[in-house]
Amino acid sequence: MSDNRSYFPSTSSSQPTYSRVVQMTTTPEPEPKAAPAAARTGSTTAKTTIEHVGHHLKENIRSTMFCEIQLLLLTFCTGIQDATTFPDYHCFASNQTGNTIFLCVALVLPHLNGEMFVTSNIGIALGLFLGGGWLTGQLGHAIGPRKRWWLVLCNFVQSGLVLGAAAIQYRHGIAVQGPKALSVIGLLAFASGSQVVQSRSLAMTEISTAMATAAWVDLLIDKKLLAFDNRPRTRRVAFLASLILGAFAGAFIYREVGSATAIAVSGAGKLLVTVMFVFAGAEKEPKTDSVV
Repeated sequence: MSDNRSYFPSTSSSQPTYSRVVQMTTTPEPEPKAAPAAARTGSTTAKTTIEHVGHHLKENIRSTMFCEIQLLLLTFCTGIQDATTFPDYHCFASNQTGNTIFLCVALVLPHLNGEMFVTSNIGIALGLFLGGGWLTGQLGHAIGPRKRWWLVLCNFVQSGLVLGAAAIQYRHGIAVQGPKALSVIGLLAFASGSQVVQSRSLAMTEISTAMATAAWVDLLIDKKLLAFDNRPRTRRVAFLASLILGAFAGAFIYREVGSATAIAVSGAGKLLVTVMFVFAGAEKEPKTDSVV
């Protein structure tokens, strides 16, 4: 009897059934890495530095001996300018007393124009001097005339105007009258007007940086003229000496190398004062005691 065996696999339920299970897993997003300590420190330091510089520039300048030196240096530069502008253009860039008189004479005696003075040069010098003083003074009222950043900006602009006048002379030479002459005179006069107004904001009226007549008179009528301790007298003497030395220096440079170099030296001196204002002493902030 034949053995009929089935060669088909058994489907018995006792045998295990294997199934593939797919597990869905959620991968967590990586947390952002914290900035390195060095980077955080550098960022904080930069922010602190910027805040410190901003606070420093917003401070009010205090009237000190250092500021006196700055004003005397500006006076020296003024002497250089006027020693060169009068021989070249027959007018003053900063001494408006002489310009005012010349302008009045020109209106009454116009035939003297071109001989003793040049009316157009005088008019532009006086007009732009007043314009520079007016603009600086009115903006100073709104901004704060003794703010460090304002004084630095004013001196920087003035220096640029003076150096611009020197550049015109270097490029085109000296012309007694005409557009080039008016450009040089106008730049110098505007800068001088701004400078005189700015110097008054430092509350040292004895050093006007330009006009000498009042200083001479105030010096002569000072009751304590010969006293040892007399600060206003000392300031006036220093102012007059700086103006005279500047005029001598300007005349010497004018004779040896020309007025363009003299004006450039004056502009460089004003740039030095601009840098000095960055380091000038500031007024102390009033202390406020909190009441608990």
